[in-house]
Amino acid sequence: MLLAPIPENEHTRLETLRGLNMLDTAAEDRFDRVTRLAKRLFSVSISVISLIDADRQWFKSSQGLDVCETQRDISFCGHAINQHGIFIVPDALKDQRFADNPLVLGPPNVRFYAGYPLTMPNGVIVGTLCIIDDKPRSFSKDDEATLEDLGNIVIDELLSIKQNTLDALTGIFNRRGFELLSHRTMARSDKLGFNTCLIFLDLNDFKSINDTFGHEEGDNALKIFARLLVSSFRGSDIIARFAGDEFVVLLSQTDETIVNDVLHRFQKSVEQHNQHNAKPYQLTYSKGVVHRQANQALSLYEYLVTVDKAMFVDKAKHHQKNETVIK
Repeated sequence: MLLAPIPENEHTRLETLRGLNMLDTAAEDRFDRVTRLAKRLFSVSISVISLIDADRQWFKSSQGLDVCETQRDISFCGHAINQHGIFIVPDALKDQRFADNPLVLGPPNVRFYAGYPLTMPNGVIVGTLCIIDDKPRSFSKDDEATLEDLGNIVIDELLSIKQNTLDALTGIFNRRGFELLSHRTMARSDKLGFNTCLIFLDLNDFKSINDTFGHEEGDNALKIFARLLVSSFRGSDIIARFAGDEFVVLLSQTDETIVNDVLHRFQKSVEQHNQHNAKPYQLTYSKGVVHRQANQALSLYEYLVTVDKAMFVDKAKHHQKNETVIK
């Protein structure tokens, strides 16, 4: 058995895959329709939409398989993501790359495989739509065209979901994207015994920026604030524009020291921006910070309510300070 080579753009590929916010999500009929159709059209025993993570292939949709993922290093799809055309194996027992593969020698006894690479707009391949059978077979040009059509439907659906989970103005997650990803992050953190921390940030005096300088400048302030968040927090943190001028960040595998360090780094970034900014206003914000222990009986909704209250306490202090200055 020959292991599939790791793509040269693996880092970008994994970032793109995880940016889709699809791994470990529930089954969806929009994808199941495609795999059901592929299985029926090609009369094969298995049809799968496979997303290739760092060390596993995870199935967003599968027909004919009872598992939701397998190891990447024994996967056929790991080979398929290294080429932009359809990857075809007419008879795995006659192919030195797969002849002694455990998926060939044992269940599901793969003999035939054809995988269409799911290619994103930046050119990286995040997975495949593949069909598998326990008997060797040929694959015609018409078959290839049909599989390509079905694969492009999957790509369109993936991109549609991505657009629905990202904030169009700032490019970070929107509320829907945040909630989808946070539910999974909290569940995984509980399973592994990791603590999390939720931070709620609200731009101060944002209405006055809009009223005084116009909505275009207000949008610019939101984009700058989002950029400062992304550059200050960790790559593993979930950053989102929650609504209007409100932002949230969920940190996992964390403690108070880590949280304090990253908040200090963010505050310094905002201060540096204000020092060098030629605008006639400065960015300031109020924040709420709530820590959650692993397996604590605190749902995401309750988490958000609690941190929102903490943020309003901080905002009240900001208003009180401003009133004192005015007096």
